[in-house]
Amino acid sequence: MNTKFARYAFAAALAALAVGCSQSNSPATPAGVAAAPAATPTTPDGALTASIQALRSNNVAAFLDNALPAGEVAKMKAEWTKDVNKDPVTEEDRKQFAETMTKLTAPDAEAKMYAEIEPKLKEFDAQSAQQMPMMIAMGQGFAQSSIQQSKDLNDSQKQQATAMIDATAKWAQATKFTDPALVKSAIGAICKTARDLNLKTIDEARALSYDQAMQKAGIVVGGVKQVFAVYGLNMDKALDSVKVETISATGDAAKVKVTYTAFDQPFATESDLVKVDGRWYGKQAIEQWKKHQADGAAPAAIATDKPAENKG
Repeated sequence: MNTKFARYAFAAALAALAVGCSQSNSPATPAGVAAAPAATPTTPDGALTASIQALRSNNVAAFLDNALPAGEVAKMKAEWTKDVNKDPVTEEDRKQFAETMTKLTAPDAEAKMYAEIEPKLKEFDAQSAQQMPMMIAMGQGFAQSSIQQSKDLNDSQKQQATAMIDATAKWAQATKFTDPALVKSAIGAICKTARDLNLKTIDEARALSYDQAMQKAGIVVGGVKQVFAVYGLNMDKALDSVKVETISATGDAAKVKVTYTAFDQPFATESDLVKVDGRWYGKQAIEQWKKHQADGAAPAAIATDKPAENKG
């Protein structure tokens, strides 16, 4: 839609993958229904839990309200219409958007898409049988090396992230992504998401208000969850497993302990929070936000303090 919104939406999606879990069992907010405003959390563990609950509800607006300082959110809302329409849209853009949405929302979309993909499944299986384990191992090694070299993670966080990478690699090696039944279910989730978005043209998308765009983003997050659940990664179950406890709080600094279940294994990690204008935020997230403010850019990541996504 636009560069700034793409960054925020991508950050929210990353958070959905990165957050381990939640104490909340609240159901998702129905599409098109505004969620009731929640009270501002006053404790460090309450702040982190509120962010996770927002993800559990697919409530992107609430997530951003909890993850970003109020001034940044207010600025984003004020500049929304101008920012959305900053880049011109071409007739080719309009054509591609309309064709894609028509294809995904047609009454027989699921059957047609699977018919297109089916001949390629066996071909992919034959080609990837020997390559896939090697590719997964290479990706695992690269990720582990990046974690160890990171200056933003402490030793405990590095250990936690490495263990999660190992578990994710084992899941990927054991999952048959080309299984016909799973592919059909994933296609079904994608088509349902496209229908729920109810956007036929790119001009309709660009005309959305901030609040409307956040509702659409929530539908996308819900769709992503459904696709991952098809392949054994139940994000909502994972979000329901977290427990957050404040270990210490002195002045404007606090440390919280987060315990959760990932890939049927218990995990625990600690995160540092800081208070800004009376509200608690992840320390690393605020440091990155300040850096981007100094550079004159929008924040590109907003959930670096949260534990990694897991298998439900």
